[in-house]
Amino acid sequence: MRMLILAMMAVTAGCVATLATSAPAAAYDYPWCLQGRNEGIPGDCAYQTYAQCEASASGRFAYCNINPRVAFGRLPPRRPRYPNYYYD
Repeated sequence: MRMLILAMMAVTAGCVATLATSAPAAAYDYPWCLQGRNEGIPGDCAYQTYAQCEASASGRFAYCNINPRVAFGRLPPRRPRYPNYYYD
């Protein structure tokens, strides 16, 4: 009985150590999205190259397009508009 309890404690400690050291996955927007019938909008944006995306789209009703988040990115801050004053 004692061996069973020690084994369970060792497994639990191993699981806790694994969970404590693993980091969450970083979100990254890849430049190519798979789009089609079964994909949402903007699609499955998990492809670094066009060839990877095309290989995944092969044989399905799908196509590859540029990721809109990468293509358009963030807009630069707008300049404030001041009226034109003419000074003498």
